[in-house]
Amino acid sequence: MSSIDMYGRPLAAAVGQSHLIVRDLARPSAYVDRSFPGSLDDWYRALDQSTTVYVGNLSFYTTEEQIFELFAKCGDIKRIIMGLDKLRMTPCGFCFVEYYNHDNALDCLRYISGTKLDDRFIRVDLDPGFREGRQFGRGRHGGQVRDQYRTEFDAGRGGWAPSMDQDAGRAERNYSAQYSTSGTKRKRYDDEEDGDGDDHDAKRQSRRTY
Repeated sequence: MSSIDMYGRPLAAAVGQSHLIVRDLARPSAYVDRSFPGSLDDWYRALDQSTTVYVGNLSFYTTEEQIFELFAKCGDIKRIIMGLDKLRMTPCGFCFVEYYNHDNALDCLRYISGTKLDDRFIRVDLDPGFREGRQFGRGRHGGQVRDQYRTEFDAGRGGWAPSMDQDAGRAERNYSAQYSTSGTKRKRYDDEEDGDGDDHDAKRQSRRTY
């Protein structure tokens, strides 16, 4: 009798094989850091013994203490490295968590990835190990690249994307400039009307005088 259904999911009767499911949950994603100093094989070998996890989709306002409280449930934490906006030096929505052993890192993938922290679903992935410089965002605006291309408002990640802010600011400046110009034109037109009125009054007065 098969232990999986027509969709490839394990049947309830196959609960004794649950280790297969756990193994899948503990798999790293297909992501590969292009700045990694080594081959693809080196990357996967590093993951096989890594004690570090990458945590993504954090709120900019989530504190290191909140992260510690959650991730300490999977084991003793060696250190937490908060991701920073490279221009403002403020949190920009990711971090690295280092444990003392590989199994603790795998437990994060099993039990924490996909759960909520600060009302946000966070992503946890194995990382080959933190290197100095990786704590900084790689986006043109200082933060993460993903935030450059957001088209929706995200209050937990700085509101509108930086590019959207720039577009809005540019539109506001254009509007202000246009409004200022039209106001100047209107004022000049009003002044001319007032001037014409004074001339006409002077002519009428001169007629009455003569």
